[in-house]
Amino acid sequence: MPKRVDHGERRKLIADALMRVAAERGLEAVSLRHVAAEAGVSSGMVQHYFRTKDEMMTFALSVVRDRSEARVTRAVAALGDEPSPRTLLRTMLTELLPLDEARRADGRVALAFLAYTAVRPAVAAGLHQDSAELLAFIAGQIRTAQAAGATHVDPDRAAVALLAVMEGLGVYLLGGHYPPETALAALDAQLDLLLGPEPAAQRGRAVPPRRSPAP
Repeated sequence: MPKRVDHGERRKLIADALMRVAAERGLEAVSLRHVAAEAGVSSGMVQHYFRTKDEMMTFALSVVRDRSEARVTRAVAALGDEPSPRTLLRTMLTELLPLDEARRADGRVALAFLAYTAVRPAVAAGLHQDSAELLAFIAGQIRTAQAAGATHVDPDRAAVALLAVMEGLGVYLLGGHYPPETALAALDAQLDLLLGPEPAAQRGRAVPPRRSPAP
C-alpha cells in the first residue's frame, strides 16, 4: 500500500528550512536550491509545493504570523478575565517584540520579508491586511480606555503611533542597538503617554512568566 504523504507537513518542513536560511543569509540570498538543501529534499520537491519564490516567501511569513498569534494568545489568556486595555496592549506588544531567541529568529524573517516586499506590491498585499487588523484592534482598546476616562487621545492616530513605536523597537532590538530592558522601558513610556500609568493592581501581570522558547 503506498505511503500517504502529509502535504501540509512537507510545506511546513520547507518553510522552516526557508526561515533558517533567511535568518542566516537574508531573503535576497535565498534560492530554491538553498532551501532544498537545508530541508534535505530535492529542488523538484520544493518546486512542487511552491511554484515561485514569492509563494514560498508568503507561506513562510504565514508560519511566522501563526507562531506570533499563538504566543500572544497564550500570554493574554494568562492575564485572566477583563485585563485593563493598557495591560492587554502591553502584553500583546511585548510578545511581538524580539526579546528572546525564538522571537528574534521570527523577527529576522519578518524584517527580511518586509524589505523583500518593498519593491513587490503584489506580495505585500497580505501584510497590509494584517497591519489594518492590528491597528483596528489597538484603536478599539484605546477607545475602551477612553470610555473609562483613562485617555483623551485620538484612538486611530494613537494606534498608528503605538504600532510604529513597537515595530521601531523591534528593528533596533534585532540590530542589537540596545537591550530588552531599554525597549520595554520605551514601550511603557509610550503607553503612559497614550493611556496613563499602569494600575498598581495590574502591575507585574502584564508580562506572564515565559517558558523555554518554543515557536
